[in-house]
Amino acid sequence: MDAPAKTPYDPRTFRALTYCDLADDFRSGKDSPRDFVERCLETVKEREPAVKAFASLNEDAVRQAADESSARWKAGKPWSPLDGMPVSIKDLLETKDHPTQLGCEAFRGNFPKRDNAAVCALRQAGAVIFGKTVTAELGGTHPGPTTNPFDPARTPGGSSSGSAAAVAARMTPAAIGSQVGGSIIRPAAYCGNFALKPSQGGLNRGERMATSLSTHGPHAGSLRDMWQVAIEIAKRAGGDRGSNALKGPDAAPTEQKPARLMVLETAGWARTDEVSKAAFGEILGQLKSAGVELADRKSDKAVDGLEAAIAEADRIATEITLWENRWSWRNWSNEHPGKICARIMKGVEKAETMTPADYEGLLAERLTAIDVHKGAQGLADAAITLSCPGPAPLWDPTAPGADEARRPTGDAIFNYPSSMLGAPVVTLPMIGVGGLPVGVQIMGQPGEDAKVTALARWVYENLEAVCAG
Repeated sequence: MDAPAKTPYDPRTFRALTYCDLADDFRSGKDSPRDFVERCLETVKEREPAVKAFASLNEDAVRQAADESSARWKAGKPWSPLDGMPVSIKDLLETKDHPTQLGCEAFRGNFPKRDNAAVCALRQAGAVIFGKTVTAELGGTHPGPTTNPFDPARTPGGSSSGSAAAVAARMTPAAIGSQVGGSIIRPAAYCGNFALKPSQGGLNRGERMATSLSTHGPHAGSLRDMWQVAIEIAKRAGGDRGSNALKGPDAAPTEQKPARLMVLETAGWARTDEVSKAAFGEILGQLKSAGVELADRKSDKAVDGLEAAIAEADRIATEITLWENRWSWRNWSNEHPGKICARIMKGVEKAETMTPADYEGLLAERLTAIDVHKGAQGLADAAITLSCPGPAPLWDPTAPGADEARRPTGDAIFNYPSSMLGAPVVTLPMIGVGGLPVGVQIMGQPGEDAKVTALARWVYENLEAVCAG
């Protein structure tokens, strides 16, 4: 069989699959959720053999839910703007009608028959739970089979690999991912999606509350769909225990032009290729031409102070997460010998050398960074930087030494700061490099999810996407 062909990406011409903009057609009968779902299933049939985005599909249940939604639209009584939208769910989150196998051999056949809080909220909004998407094992860095929809020789990112790929391949208009380090924003950036990593605790994680840095958030083909998924979940499931829910309007926030933006290099700048740097520079040039003031570490001491505060975000976030996961990972390994990947077990071994004092020291470092970020609140409307250090890297799981390769799902270096800070981020598909997507992210203060989305909307709708290389 011939190898799957590349599909060159150009952010100026690529058209993602969208849903909420079809509401008038659903009301008039020109289109219907059932017809929309059938188009999605046709795309799955065409692209899934190469993309491998899904861990589980149930076409009969999808069609039944779409029929029920079509009847509600016909009667003029949709439950929400999401009614009938096919939404795919990362296979870390429980779903009552699909197994939840966590991308791990130890959980093969695991079928708890219950819904995660976000999944329950989506059903209450009328969304069609389309399928479970592939995750890197246990949400870590050991990749599953999913490929990048624009080049099957490359990773789609991780750990929300299937969610990112399903949206990029136009198989569903939206999908739920999760992030501890960079597992929403990085794969979205590699796959040319819009995505929101909410403020920490802003969307109820349900059973997925084992780690203090994890969040759930939507990938989507448009900012409108992205926001709608997030706000409909928040309105029904709220935030995490002890946390305020994501707040904002019932539809995507109106665009807001930033007056001033902080330009952050982060530790990722040294790992970024020159073509991607130049393309990002073109985005910054457009901002300047539009009258947006930019402040960076060279021009503003306070920005340099923030850069210093987030310089170790990679280490801090990683080690906090290792400590918090160590007991569950060790228990699963003991219960299922040989069925937890070597990458996870190396993390367990490292975590087991840590002490409570080590963990408390990491928490103190994180709190210091959070305080510095909070202190920068008046410096600018938000921060802007790349979402990834260039296009998705090549990944061959059959290559010698693949099991030992570092960062097989790509480098999350640009994503650790927002995870450590608990800050909301929106990534935008604004750059193409060598026929592959590279994202640009807008980061705000915790609780500013709506503001960040409004700023991101202005950036996306008023600047020209850049194609390079």
